[in-house]
Amino acid sequence: MAKIVPGRVMHQYDGELVVFHIGMTFNRWWRPDLWIPVGRDMRHMLRELSEDPDSGLLGYELLINGNGPYLAQYWSSIDKLYDYASAASLSHRPAWTRFNAMAKKNPGAVGIWHETFVVERAESMYVGTPAMGLPAATKIMPVEKRHHRARARLADGATTLPTSPADRSHPTAGSTD
Repeated sequence: MAKIVPGRVMHQYDGELVVFHIGMTFNRWWRPDLWIPVGRDMRHMLRELSEDPDSGLLGYELLINGNGPYLAQYWSSIDKLYDYASAASLSHRPAWTRFNAMAKKNPGAVGIWHETFVVERAESMYVGTPAMGLPAATKIMPVEKRHHRARARLADGATTLPTSPADRSHPTAGSTD
């Protein structure tokens, strides 16, 4: 069992913060021959990213919903996320190529989805849990008296956004697919 962090804690982070959700849907659950390789590819990518301190991946949480697994990932930069997604020498591009070939031969069997959020402010609070989410990806801080309310934590939770106006005006620039 994971070590429980005692008391009320929150995260602390100063810098650009990107939250990236990525998941898989088992549209044909009886075809593990199609969805297990996708999961293996994701596990390989996570290991590759976790072993490279300059990758930009701060941390991640594996979650499960009614359609399949998904990850909440925390990144230090939108550019690092897009650079990883497009780097021919790293694992994502070949995995994406394999997925597209499988999806073409078996339409609708396995779905892939993602959502990307560049975060202006972030608030968190955890009580009696193992280190997880934003505190695990960034820095765990005790909740001080001034931060007992979510509104106060959010007010102090400003992050740094990209400075280039082009980054903000073109949401599809550097798309990962």
